[in-house]
Amino acid sequence: MPSMTPDEWRAFLRSPVRTARVATVRKDGSPHIAPVWFDLDGDDLVFTTGRDSVKGRTLRRDPRVSLCVDDDQPPFAFVIVEGTATLSEDPAQLLAWATRLGGRYMGEAVAQEYGARNGGPGELLVRVRPTRVIAATGIAD
Repeated sequence: MPSMTPDEWRAFLRSPVRTARVATVRKDGSPHIAPVWFDLDGDDLVFTTGRDSVKGRTLRRDPRVSLCVDDDQPPFAFVIVEGTATLSEDPAQLLAWATRLGGRYMGEAVAQEYGARNGGPGELLVRVRPTRVIAATGIAD
């Protein structure tokens, strides 16, 4: 399974637009996984979530997180990012990132609408600083 270089995995995460699956650990130790819209800021992965969602609650308790982004077409490339999340409720940053994510996933014509919906009170801005990246160009070679 050939590995990706850092430039290759960053490019893979940027284009085409794919969702990430975010894995966190519940209080009882069981795993939780959910899809999120994300974007890169340098090497950091950034997404939003509800403060009181399962993701929000688990990340407030334990900032360890893993994200997986994959290509569902052969040769099935993937990037797994393990890291530590920092959380923010800064209104300006939250709105800016929610708008950016709305534009990235739904198109610039509705970016403001999605920003307002996903960047208001009760939401969290999550920034994941990678501690380990596993990236492969394919598993079906």
